[in-house]
Amino acid sequence: MIKNALLKAMLLTITVSWIPSSIAAPITTTALGHNSSTEYISAPYMPYANPKAPSGGTLSLDARGTFNSANKWMTTGVAMIGTDYLYDTLMTGSLNEAFTMYPQLASKVTYDPDDTSWIIYHLNPDARFWDGSGVTSRDVKATFEAILNKGPMYIRSYLSDIKDIQIINDQQVKFVFASAENKEILLTVGQFPIFAKSSIDIDFEKISLSPLMGSGPYKLGRVDAGRSVSYIRDPNYWGRDLMVNRGRYNFDMIKFVYYQSDEIAFEGFKSGQYRFRPENKASNWVTGYNFPAVKAGLIQKETITSQNPVPMQALVMNLRRPIFQDIKVRQALTAAYDFEWMNKTLFHGQYERLQSFFHGSELAATGTPSDAEVQVLTPLLSELEPIQRQATLAEWQLPTSDGNGFNRQGLLEARKLLLEAGFYYEDMKLYQPDGSLAQIEILMTGETMGRVLLPYIRNLKRLGFDATLRQVDGPQYYERMRRFDYDMVVDVFAQSLSPGAEQAAFWGSAAADEPGNHNSAGIKNAAVDKVVAALGNAKNRDEIVLYTQVLDRLLRAGHYVVPLYGKSGTNVAYWDQYRHTEKLPTNAVGIDYWWVDKEAEGRINKYLKQ
Repeated sequence: MIKNALLKAMLLTITVSWIPSSIAAPITTTALGHNSSTEYISAPYMPYANPKAPSGGTLSLDARGTFNSANKWMTTGVAMIGTDYLYDTLMTGSLNEAFTMYPQLASKVTYDPDDTSWIIYHLNPDARFWDGSGVTSRDVKATFEAILNKGPMYIRSYLSDIKDIQIINDQQVKFVFASAENKEILLTVGQFPIFAKSSIDIDFEKISLSPLMGSGPYKLGRVDAGRSVSYIRDPNYWGRDLMVNRGRYNFDMIKFVYYQSDEIAFEGFKSGQYRFRPENKASNWVTGYNFPAVKAGLIQKETITSQNPVPMQALVMNLRRPIFQDIKVRQALTAAYDFEWMNKTLFHGQYERLQSFFHGSELAATGTPSDAEVQVLTPLLSELEPIQRQATLAEWQLPTSDGNGFNRQGLLEARKLLLEAGFYYEDMKLYQPDGSLAQIEILMTGETMGRVLLPYIRNLKRLGFDATLRQVDGPQYYERMRRFDYDMVVDVFAQSLSPGAEQAAFWGSAAADEPGNHNSAGIKNAAVDKVVAALGNAKNRDEIVLYTQVLDRLLRAGHYVVPLYGKSGTNVAYWDQYRHTEKLPTNAVGIDYWWVDKEAEGRINKYLKQ
């Protein structure tokens, strides 16, 4: 880097370590990076955008379940999908960088590198809600107060470091934090949607299909209750010329069509009811795309790579239930899962066994702990039970089978572990140490996971468990999840390349007792809490990687979940009317930057009318 470029980086990024304390003072900048570069601070548009992309056409996708609300930020109701299109955030993230934010509602920020207990967001004076009224600091304050007092518990926890929100003037709002330790919170507050105060005062807690007033690029269009929802591009959108929005939001309409099962949804895609489909079913990807439109050359299949961690999809054991308290029981339940047979038989060899909560990224812990990891782990080891302590320090490897469908070795090991845990057999049934029957109910909604869970339940029954699969409708499922009312359940833990304070909602002891939070396993572990706190206060990228790898080791060694399967890339299929730049984002599909080829859309419409 030449000296001028280095000086610019020092003045314009939030990476505090770049700024010597001797010259540090409050600075104003148009980009924030939490231990991450701000590479595009002077760019005219994002590198994965096409500023000359034509506008028009419809992006149509599928969704599952049902909905009865347009507000996902309250604790009741089931929100429709896609409401983020209705709202702008103070800043918006880069899809090529770990955690970097660029201007949206706010045109710049002011903060002090030596005192990160506050930040001032300067609102763009041109920012407007749909009704033409200006977005002011009063709207920002009202939004955060509503979310902090009435929003979902995991969000309240995530934002718990906010101490005060002060209105300086109409265009300046100051966030004051409980301490200067959590530097990530400076960016975190910029990620949330802003609603009009007038709408919040009247409608925030109403279960309604009318949304809160927003300033986003789309307005709510037609709603067919429980079946579909459409968003219409606002021709008067105030922010269309912002750097982050050039070449973005090109579709005139975005429509989501709801289905009760993936099988029905796939048939809907074949018939053109919707035209863009992330394909999460391996058998479909390998054998399902042989219908007439494919043979006519009207369907594209593409695997899009990502540097983000593969989401951890796992069977969660609810530690709030006594049956899962013994780590040997949790080990046994992991040994009963036969990934090799499922991958061969059900998934056509398309999936990977997830060996990490941050699989496929630099954040994943591999091999034995490094010297730096050992230094972090050593004072924590006394707080771990012996089995977890040993597994934390060893090279991690999940049990494997020969893939013949019997999993004999795994079940023998599981039986041994259960007996060591004090379980016993009587009259061909398995009993817990307290004499109660060993019963496990796995909760699910929809039908997609049934074919994965039924073979697992069969293995549990071979061990003697009274194991059942409980399928419920969407609203009942969400309420039971909110109340942690299940024995086991499939959950997905999606991670970014910059994990931080949000990890407390997934794994923190406090979150285990808060209904609606994301600690679905009910983990209460002092060592995990300390590492999560250290991660949230990480001072640089090396510390983020270090503490994440240590957290990964602790979570794996606790055997809190049965890791299922995942895939490093994203499979998408779409009718051949959609286009994207040659170079897609490194961390996402980036569908908001795609566009419609109108001539191709016309050919497809003609084909579907035949």
